[in-house]
Amino acid sequence: MAVLPQPLNDGPMLAMEAIRRLLALRHRGRAEDLPAVMAHVAPLLDAESAGVLLIDYGQLTLCPLFGGADGEVEPQQVEGTAAGRCFTTAADTHEDGRLWLPLLHGAERLGVLGLGFKELPSPAARRDLEVIAALVAELIASRRFYGDAVEHTRRRLPMQLAAEIIWNQLPPLTCAVDGTVVTAVLEPCYDVGGDSFDYAVNGDLLHVGLFDTVGHGISASALTTLTLNTYRNARRSGLSLIDTCRSIDKWIHAQYPGSFVTALLVELDTTTGRYRRISAGHPAELMLRGGRHLPQLRTPTALPLGLGHMIDRPPGVTEQQLEPGDTIVLYTDGITEARDATGTQFGPERLADFMLTALRAGLTAPEIMRRLVLSIVDYEEGELRDDATAAMLQWRH
Repeated sequence: MAVLPQPLNDGPMLAMEAIRRLLALRHRGRAEDLPAVMAHVAPLLDAESAGVLLIDYGQLTLCPLFGGADGEVEPQQVEGTAAGRCFTTAADTHEDGRLWLPLLHGAERLGVLGLGFKELPSPAARRDLEVIAALVAELIASRRFYGDAVEHTRRRLPMQLAAEIIWNQLPPLTCAVDGTVVTAVLEPCYDVGGDSFDYAVNGDLLHVGLFDTVGHGISASALTTLTLNTYRNARRSGLSLIDTCRSIDKWIHAQYPGSFVTALLVELDTTTGRYRRISAGHPAELMLRGGRHLPQLRTPTALPLGLGHMIDRPPGVTEQQLEPGDTIVLYTDGITEARDATGTQFGPERLADFMLTALRAGLTAPEIMRRLVLSIVDYEEGELRDDATAAMLQWRH
């Protein structure tokens, strides 16, 4: 691919040419073609080099996108590097002549774009580069399913089949709409089988489901797959919260008699802050407001999904009026029942203290969740006894 001349006074035109070349990937390119195209367009951006790095599943390392030239850009640890600061803060950083820009698909953090310069660009030029980074993120997100380059890049360990099934069922880890944020984490990321989550924003209504399936491995992932898709089918059919719960319960009992899934089924009106939920045999969520831990909501309000036929009463719906700035943390028992070497559980109070400290530090919601799950892994000295999943909601209307 030929590189255009680079008159110094023609920066905007050259940036537009770079955009055109990247956009050509929409129709005939793969994710693995991005490193080569970025190498070609780098001179148009007055850059000497370009590298695309994606975050690994464990959210510890930023890894060069599969398909790039060996040694073109080195892996970067999230902790202690400029690239890592760019990823954790979702803001541009620079060090030693290299500018790092976050790769954001909506609110989801995919990785970083690294550009090498003799002299760092002006603020106006940086704004153009932010557009380039946004386009690269969109291309990664749209091309990722046409091949396995993104998956090859993000995996630092072999992924077990049960985890493969679950990850292929999940929505993006983070979504932000009009001041409302939902973000989630799952661990162990290469061997998860029983935990899952889902969400959707339809008009003013945010739907969130957090599920903890009995068992582990392939059988648990199959039950989880049924649970997630029954939840989506009920939601997309316009069923109420109670009828959604009943539908999932019915299908689990019909297809997997004797098995069950604990769950929190949530609806949040993003305009008014009206929060409604059903706790189907699940731990109560953590409610945080103004730097303090609110009393927990009543739990459970229904039997675990799949066991509802055992009682003759409808699922109970609990309501709470949120205030702007409220944070809600949904979690599976793998979070609070994590044990250290002495057998002491992590527990709800330690979880609340962790969350309040992170919120006071001004961390973004995805970064809080990343640090939470790393803390859980560290608490259990790297060997989780159970799946650990959490989802965080912030309402700031």
